[in-house]
Amino acid sequence: MTLILKPVNRRTLIKTTALGAGALAMPALISRQALASSGEINIMMWSDYLPESFTKAFTEKTGIKINFIGIGSNEEILNKLKATNGEGFDLVSPTLNRNLQWQDLGLLQPYDMSKVAIDKVNPSMALGDKFWNFGGKGPVWIPHIWGTEGVAWRIDQFTPAGEFPSYYDVWDDANAGKTMGRGHSMLLGLGLGMERRGEMEPGSIWSAYESEDKMKAVWGKLLETAIAKKKNIKLIWNDADTQKNGLLNEGVIVAQTWDGPPLALKTAGEPVMYRAPVEGALAWVDGMSMPTGAKNVDQVYAFIAACYDPQLAGEAIKTHGYNSPVVGADEFAGEVYARNFADAYPGDALAKLNPWPAEPTWYAETRTEFTNRFMSA
Repeated sequence: MTLILKPVNRRTLIKTTALGAGALAMPALISRQALASSGEINIMMWSDYLPESFTKAFTEKTGIKINFIGIGSNEEILNKLKATNGEGFDLVSPTLNRNLQWQDLGLLQPYDMSKVAIDKVNPSMALGDKFWNFGGKGPVWIPHIWGTEGVAWRIDQFTPAGEFPSYYDVWDDANAGKTMGRGHSMLLGLGLGMERRGEMEPGSIWSAYESEDKMKAVWGKLLETAIAKKKNIKLIWNDADTQKNGLLNEGVIVAQTWDGPPLALKTAGEPVMYRAPVEGALAWVDGMSMPTGAKNVDQVYAFIAACYDPQLAGEAIKTHGYNSPVVGADEFAGEVYARNFADAYPGDALAKLNPWPAEPTWYAETRTEFTNRFMSA
C-alpha cells in the first residue's frame, strides 16, 4: 500500500473559503472548553514542533501545563510506548506512513471525532480515517505538521549546478568532508540521485517497498556505493538542533535535511537556503495520536483545538519553519514564511513531491540493518 498526497500548490493548501467566521472565534472556544479541566498534558513530539510562542499562548488561554519530551525519530515513539505498554504519555506524534507498524500493537486509542474540528484541516491531509482506522473503531491519528526532506546549503560556500540542488550533492567528491545527512534517508536520497544519473534503474528506490527480496537487492547496491563514499560525509544528524549546528558551526556546506531547521536559520538571517531537489522532495505528514494509557484526555482535546486554531498554528509555523495542515494558518505566519515557502518550492517542485510510502515492519527492520552496516563501516 502506498500513501498518496496529491500534488498541491500553496494556494490549494491554504484555501480559506470553507473557514468562515468560526475560526475567528476559536481562541475563545479553546479557553471555555479547557479552563473547566485545566491541569497538565504529557506530550512526546518531534523536538522543534512546540515553540515558546505556541506553548505560552496555549497555557495562558487554558491554564494547562505542557510537559514535553522531544524526539527525533518514529522509532523513539514506538520503542517508548512499547516499553511502557502505552502508559506515560497523553499525546504522541507518529508520521502518516508508519500506520502499518502501529496497526497491530494496540497502543493507541480512537478519537472521539465529535471533539476534533477536523473540518479546519485541508482534506488532502485529513487521512486518519483512511489509513489509521484500525479495526473500524475510529481514527487514532489526525494531522498536525507537514513538511519535506530535501537539500540545504550555505549560500556563501556552495552553489547548485542549476535552479535545483540534487541529493547526490551530499555524496559528490567535490564536496567531500563538508556534507551531512540522516542515516537511512540519505541512503534513499543517494539512490534517487543515482537513478537520475543513470547509475540505477529508474524506479528502483520505490520498488524496494514491494518485497523484502527486492529491497535487499536495491539496498545492497546502495550500501556498496554509500560505503565507498562514506568518507565524503562529515556529520550524521538525528534531530533539528544537529542539523542547525552542522550548517552553522561544523563546516557543513550542503546537506540533506528537513525543511524546518534550515528555514528557521534562513529566517534568522543566516546564509542558509533550503530547496526541494531536482529528484523531488520527500514529503511527510506528522500527526497527533492518543496512547491507550493517556490520563489527561480533556487536556488532549484542548491541545488539539489549539493546534487547529489558524492563528496559533500560524504563529508556530512562523517560528519552526514547517507547514500546518490547518486552513488559513499561513495568513498568520507572515511574509517571511511566504518567501521561504516560495524559495523552497519554486517552479514545479510541489508537483514533484515524493510522499513517503507506507512502511511495513519488515521494511523498517531491513532498512535499519542496512543503515547500521553503513554507519559501522
